[in-house]
Order: sequence, then structure tokens, then C-alpha cells
Amino acid sequence: MGTPAFAVPTLAALFDSGYDIAAVYTQPPRAAGRGMALRKSSVQIYAETANMEVHTPARLKGVDEQERFRALGADVAIVVAYGLILPKPILDAPRHGCLNLHPSLLPEWRGAAPISRAIMAGDTETGVCVMRMDEGLDTGPVCLVERVPIGPEETAGELHDRLASLGARLMIEALEALEALEQDKLNCRPQPEQGSYAEKITSAEARLNFRAPAHQVHDRIRGLSPHPGAWCEIALNGKPERIKILRATLVGQSGEPGTVLDDKLTIACGKGAIRFTEVQRAGKRPMTAEEFLRGVPVPKGTVLT
Repeated sequence: MGTPAFAVPTLAALFDSGYDIAAVYTQPPRAAGRGMALRKSSVQIYAETANMEVHTPARLKGVDEQERFRALGADVAIVVAYGLILPKPILDAPRHGCLNLHPSLLPEWRGAAPISRAIMAGDTETGVCVMRMDEGLDTGPVCLVERVPIGPEETAGELHDRLASLGARLMIEALEALEALEQDKLNCRPQPEQGSYAEKITSAEARLNFRAPAHQVHDRIRGLSPHPGAWCEIALNGKPERIKILRATLVGQSGEPGTVLDDKLTIACGKGAIRFTEVQRAGKRPMTAEEFLRGVPVPKGTVLT
């Protein structure tokens, strides 16, 4: 049970390891892109390529849908970023319950955006957990944990890929332990009640505030790269244009917040400064700051909004 690209490595690992996948559940195709055509999820695309049975219910609260799931006779349900709440009849249907893969060190960063939130908060460590699901939001007992450092320049996209691969391996370990113990005694420890919540990223959060300290601006850029992308406005040809900032680095300069300090896109912050190193104009490909400046000079003294 999963939907985005983060879930695909786990599904692929289950398939490659020879597990009998009774069915794949994923969210229905959504309208996307300029033409708003219906687009299948990453999980559905992979599952159909591998000739797996795919179900795309909009919700799981109906009795008919719950009975359809129960009739699969699954030993265990593997849930990775599915995006739908699982009612108790769904949680209770598999013989060994539902195991969830979550990309944080629970109980920290429960919820929808744990990878971005960890980076934006300046965390230097995160990880993945295999958790036995209950009716709460990422509150079930934790069975396996793998901790990893967050690199000082690592983006959310890079960490996403690293944790997706690591999580796939961890989930296979959990299933192997479940099989070896036979009596469903996978050792899962209750979580502390207190933790932090990783709320969905809002569009307002993506706009950069150069009055913040440079390290916070840097962490926000990393945490929102490549999607949705932190942004600011730069006056191009006399008109403000929204520019996504995909990468930046900290530099030892200072000045009035938002002011361009040199000819290399170094921007003063509330404390310190950052230098943009990869940017993206609307409708264009990502490019280095050097490529951007060759086409659009941004002179020293320009004030960004």
C-alpha cells in the first residue's frame, strides 16, 4: 500500500525477494500538468509494469471495500506513504497486521513531510523506522530503526532517495524476522507519546525571508529542494520574476538583508549570507548560478524581495 516514488523501492524489493504480493493498493490517478490529464501514481506504474493486481480506491471506509481487502487473505500489509487513513477493519485484516515504513526517527517528525521538516529544522541526523500500525498517526510500536546522518549540503531530494533505498532493505529485514519467529513475535517497542509533527509544506513557507539568519535560509532551501522549491523574486527586464533556489552555500559576508553583495548571487541575510549555486526560472530547466547570470545579470546592490 503506497503511492509516491518513495514507496517504489520497497515494492521492488518485495517483488525481487520473491514475496507473493496479493495486491497493490495506491491512490487513484490525479489530474496533473498543464493539460490536467490523469496521471497514475509511481507505485501504480511500477506495479502494472510487473503485472501485479492494482486497486485504486478513493477511500477505505466502506464495508464493501473493507471486505474486498479482507478477502485477499494477506499475511501482512506493507504500507509506505500510502496517503489514506486505514480504518480499524483494514488494520486488523492481515494475519500479522500492517507494517509501515516511516522516514524519521519516531516519535520525531510524525506526519506528512518528515524529510523536509528535519532538514528545515537543521537536524543533523534522521533515519527510517518500521512500525506496527495502530489507529493513531505514526504512533504505533517501532520494530526496526536505522539512523543516518544528514549531510550539511544534502537536499530533501537526495535524502529522500537515500532513505527510500535504506527503508526497502529494512522492510525486508522486518519480514524475514517475522517469518523466522513464526509466532508473530517481531520485537516492537511502544513509542513515547510526546514527539514532533511534520505538517505538510505550505506555499507560503517556500518564499525565502532574507531577514532570517543565513543558516536558516540555507536549511529552508535544502529542505524544499527540488519540490516545491524555495523561491524569491528577482527583477528581470524591469519585472519581478519568481526564481526557485535549488542549492546554495553559506559564505562569510554580511550586509543589508536581501541585498546582492557581489556578481556571484551572494545574498545578505539577517546574519551572514548565502550564495545561490543552482536556480530555476519558471518553465525552464535547473541551471547553475553561473549559467543564469550569463543570460540575466543581477548587479551588486540589487535588493531581492
